[in-house]
Amino acid sequence: MDWLSRMNHVMDYIESNLADEISYDKAAQIAYCSTYHFQRMFSFITDVPLSEYIRRRRLTLAAFELQTSDIKVIDVALKYGYESPEAFSRAFKNLHGIIPVSARDIGVALKAYPRMTFSISIKGDTEMNYRIEQREAFEVFGVYTEISTDQEKAFHQVPLFLKRCDEDGTTDTINDLLGRFHDNYTISALYDYGETTFKYMLCNYLPKGISIPSNFNKLSVPSSTWAIFDVNDCQMQSMWKRIWSEWFPTSEFEAIDGIQFEMYYGLAKHNNSFGEIWIPVQKK
Repeated sequence: MDWLSRMNHVMDYIESNLADEISYDKAAQIAYCSTYHFQRMFSFITDVPLSEYIRRRRLTLAAFELQTSDIKVIDVALKYGYESPEAFSRAFKNLHGIIPVSARDIGVALKAYPRMTFSISIKGDTEMNYRIEQREAFEVFGVYTEISTDQEKAFHQVPLFLKRCDEDGTTDTINDLLGRFHDNYTISALYDYGETTFKYMLCNYLPKGISIPSNFNKLSVPSSTWAIFDVNDCQMQSMWKRIWSEWFPTSEFEAIDGIQFEMYYGLAKHNNSFGEIWIPVQKK
């Protein structure tokens, strides 16, 4: 079963369980990837978090039922997973702009979000430079924080964390320990993926024989096969989206659970930053 079929089977599963509990773990199993990878891939490809897509579909179906039947609002609320009519009414109004009971009014305007399907779009107008490398195990050291798997929240949380590391001297300390200029960029590790959060570490390689302060953490990276993508001007988010939406669906590799990296190179004062994204992979 290829990537396209798996993703559309995931949508079949979601659609058939909109009135029941939807397991992200089950959806990820159908897609043949981890829960975190599936949520991230879905968000990058569709530009909407998985939880938001499910919410929109449920409220779309709820509006249809209110319009076409005499079902009670409380019954619709319970059917689509809301614990109270008040919670359902708030969610319904946020999406449709009206309270649920008004959905039965003649001529009322409502919003409908159709079921998604996946297809391959022929692009190829912009190249992606990548390489596949086998690397031996290594260690990194740094400090980490918990970041939301919701991409919109993550876009705000990561810059705030990096700014805090610059202001509290963490970045300078890393460079001092490595005997580097303070203007050198560090790297970032993404790991320990859960359903709602993952760890994001500001870090760098740990050479043998160097002692690190107690407020830093070590991270052991096992020997892996890596897909390494060039990222001009460090436009990481746009490259992540292209990797998930263009490269993985058509390549002979698939992502495996493990530590991922955003590598940053160059000196800030020279404005010569260049980046790479490292993802552990295996042959399909």
